[in-house]
Amino acid sequence: MLLPSIKQRVRESFDRAAVTYDSAAIVQRRVCDRLLDEFKGFTPPASAPAHILDAGCGTGYGARRLHERWASTFITGVDFAPAMLELAKHETDTCLTADIEELPFPESHFDLWWSSLAIQWCDNAKVFLEARRVLKPGGQLALSTLGPGTFHELREAFAGVDQHRHTLPFSEPDDVSAALERCGFHNITVLREKHSVYYPNLKSLLRSVKDIGAHNVGEGARSGMMGRSTWQHVEAAYEIHRQAEGLPASYDVILCYANI
Repeated sequence: MLLPSIKQRVRESFDRAAVTYDSAAIVQRRVCDRLLDEFKGFTPPASAPAHILDAGCGTGYGARRLHERWASTFITGVDFAPAMLELAKHETDTCLTADIEELPFPESHFDLWWSSLAIQWCDNAKVFLEARRVLKPGGQLALSTLGPGTFHELREAFAGVDQHRHTLPFSEPDDVSAALERCGFHNITVLREKHSVYYPNLKSLLRSVKDIGAHNVGEGARSGMMGRSTWQHVEAAYEIHRQAEGLPASYDVILCYANI
């Protein structure tokens, strides 16, 4: 769970990244597409969800894809970064600034609770209890998040250099599934995939992470600049992972689907 001061830093980070997010969000879009590809609910046209909540909607890419599948569906987007919502409002039917741990909606309000790569910044139990509360009886949940293999190259490159944490403490798939079950969900399906993006060098890789607002802002993060020799050590350590396509940034992707 993020402390209030850390959550504020996360919000500020995503606000600053709003103008660069879409150009850098290669994996984020790919994962959103996969979340929709594997979603089996509401398949007959007559059973399209009437009202979807896009929880942590970012700049609105997910809402756009959802509207492509269900053109008549009303989509509400929420995000805690106002600058992101300025872009998302062009893709959603309505949107508002809100924390997905404390949603400003009545009970039994939505047919589908959808969230792609947002809950890793949150307390899973709080998010899932709120999702359960705002879903209608028979409602469905679809989410993607990140597992512990995410950015493993980065962690290995920094190992032994300092004592700071350079990635979030991502959840295991079984932990996500168990949290959903404890919060009242059933028919839980969990899929796990690896996605990678390649960069010519470490600076461009880290710049891309910063451009989506996901650079390390949590508890235990480094607060100052690293020295030249430390940077060179990290660069050399990361080079071990280089492949023909470039330096990889690996994402351990978890897709979850459930009913209430």
